Amino acid sequence: MQGNFTYYNPTKLYFGEESLNKLKGELANFGQTVLLNYGSGSVKRNGIYDQVVAILRDGGKTIVENPGVMSNPTLEKLNEGIRIAREHKVDWILSLGGGSVCDYSKGVAASVFFEGDYWQNFWVEGNQPPKDQRILPIGCILTMAGTGSEMNGGSVITDAEHSNKLGHVFDSRLMPKFAILNPRFTMTVPVEQMKAGIYESTYCYQNKPDHWSDAQTLHRQKMGAASLYAKILLQDPDFAAQATAYRLDLLRRVTNPRSAVDKHLKPYLRNQQMLTSL
Repeated sequence: MQGNFTYYNPTKLYFGEESLNKLKGELANFGQTVLLNYGSGSVKRNGIYDQVVAILRDGGKTIVENPGVMSNPTLEKLNEGIRIAREHKVDWILSLGGGSVCDYSKGVAASVFFEGDYWQNFWVEGNQPPKDQRILPIGCILTMAGTGSEMNGGSVITDAEHSNKLGHVFDSRLMPKFAILNPRFTMTVPVEQMKAGIYESTYCYQNKPDHWSDAQTLHRQKMGAASLYAKILLQDPDFAAQATAYRLDLLRRVTNPRSAVDKHLKPYLRNQQMLTSL
C-alpha cells in the first residue's frame, strides 16, 4: 500500500480574509520588543502596515522598525538588521512582506546571538546554530505567494560585493512560529509580482514520481487547473474569484478544470465573455 506517511510542520498557519485578526492572539506568546522587518514601502501605501502596527500597539508592544528589505536581501542589509536587533535588544521578529523578507528575518534571527562570522558559518559552510544558542522567534505576515518561506527554514542571502548568492536551510528552530496568509494581500502587489507568485507554484510539481502513472496524471491535472485559474485572476482580479481559486481543486484531483471554472468561478466574473478567450 502506497501513501502512508507522517507529516509535521511547526509553523502555525492562519489562512483567510480575516486571518490578520489572529495576530492579536499571538502577541501574548512573545516578548515586549518586536523587530518589524518590511520592504520598500508598498505595505505602507496599501494600508497593511497601518493595520499591523495598530494591532501591535494595541497589544502593548514596542516596535523597532527595519524597512528597506529588498528582493534577494544582501549581506549588507543583513548586517544592518542584526545591528539594529542587538542595539534594541529585541525579543522577536515580525516579517511583513514577501518571501525575501521572510528569508531575511530568519537570517537575522539566527545571527543576532551567534558569536562569530555568521555569513561564513551558516551560508558558506552550511552549519546550523549551536544547540545552546538563543534564537529569536519569528512570525510572518505574507503579502505575496512565493516559495513557501513562511513555512520553512530556508534563507537566501546575497553577498553583493562578491556576487555570491547563497541559500541555507536552517533547522526547525528558525521556522516561523506562525504565518498569516490573507489572499487579499496578494492583490496589493504589482501584477508582475502576482505573475511571479503564480509561477512559483510550479515548484510543487517538479518532483513527480515517474514510476507512478496516477501521480503523473494528477500533476498534469493540477498544472492545467493552475494555468486556467491564473489567466482568470490576471484578467479579472476580483477577490471573490481569487479566494474561490485558492480553495478549489488545486490541492486535490481535478479531472475537468473547465467544468470547475464554469461551476465555481463563472458567477464571480465581471466579464463573462472572458471565458471564451481562456
